[in-house]
Amino acid sequence: MLEKIRVSPGPHVSNSLSTKRVMLDVIIGLLPAMAVACYFFRLKAVAVLGVCIISCIIPEIICNLIRKKKNSIGDLSAVVTGIILALSLPPAIPLWAAAIGSVFCIVIAKMVFGGLGSNVFNPAMVGRAFLVACFGGLMTTWTVPATIFPAMPELGVPSSVVYEITGLEPEAEAKKIAEANATMAITQATPLAYIKDAVKGKASNEKIYEQQIKAMCLGETAGCLGETSMVALLIGGVYLLIRKTISCHIPAAVLLGVAGFAFVGYLINAERFVSPFLHLAGGGVMICAFFIATDPVTAPMTKKGMWVYGLGIGALIMLIRTFGAYPEGVMFAVLLMNALTPLIDRFFRPVPVGGK
Repeated sequence: MLEKIRVSPGPHVSNSLSTKRVMLDVIIGLLPAMAVACYFFRLKAVAVLGVCIISCIIPEIICNLIRKKKNSIGDLSAVVTGIILALSLPPAIPLWAAAIGSVFCIVIAKMVFGGLGSNVFNPAMVGRAFLVACFGGLMTTWTVPATIFPAMPELGVPSSVVYEITGLEPEAEAKKIAEANATMAITQATPLAYIKDAVKGKASNEKIYEQQIKAMCLGETAGCLGETSMVALLIGGVYLLIRKTISCHIPAAVLLGVAGFAFVGYLINAERFVSPFLHLAGGGVMICAFFIATDPVTAPMTKKGMWVYGLGIGALIMLIRTFGAYPEGVMFAVLLMNALTPLIDRFFRPVPVGGK
């Protein structure tokens, strides 16, 4: 009789969805963001995505062999980790750095804890945090999309001259590019960097809004591969909600936390704090709300806990963006709330099956 009672780590799903089905839905939901990344950043995006996925799959196979465990590649969790990590990286990051971050995701953040269901922190965010700590310069170099600068360098070609787009008029920017015969790469500040300048009083709020709003919706701006297009991420998020792969509680709480905090600042000083929409559309808020924070392994189990968890992530993101040294706060916010998840589950205990 006791042999029929199976005790296993989370995620514990109350419907008929298998782990493979959940992960496949996440991959499908991320397809629009991947397509947009490949359109705007061409072969760079394809290469980073491919390297991250392969560098997650191979270490998982090796770890399973060492631990003499059944091969878990079929559940597609390693593929999802690789995709999310790749979409959280700059397009110009060297492929060797992307591979190192991917290996760290699987070996340290996942398999050391016991594999899928036992990890305390989101593996992709742990991998990104490791890369930020080790290769800060590589993680903060942002190239413009190929639609702005068609002559993007081929993979492996060094940049002899690097010019920075700093918000000049389009005619001046075009002249600058035309005169740069030796230009191999062009960098541009991300929308969040412009927002940070507004917080510090170095830029005009209205000018930032006009320049960035359309680009942030479509994805034609500098940034991480999977963070630039708000529309693509919303399409994927809605797909997951329709499929009931995720519930609406965590995404709604994250977006509400970010929007609420930003709205208060905007009401206090509209000249210094930008519109809440820019914070929602910029950086990793959308991919966090629908694809990262909703990880069933590292998120709370109850609806009340999910609301506390999501609101906490949203508030921490805005605290870091507004008062911290970094223009982005998604990675830190997710990892901090991952650490608090056991405590949240302790305060909001799930009702046992058949209990009251």
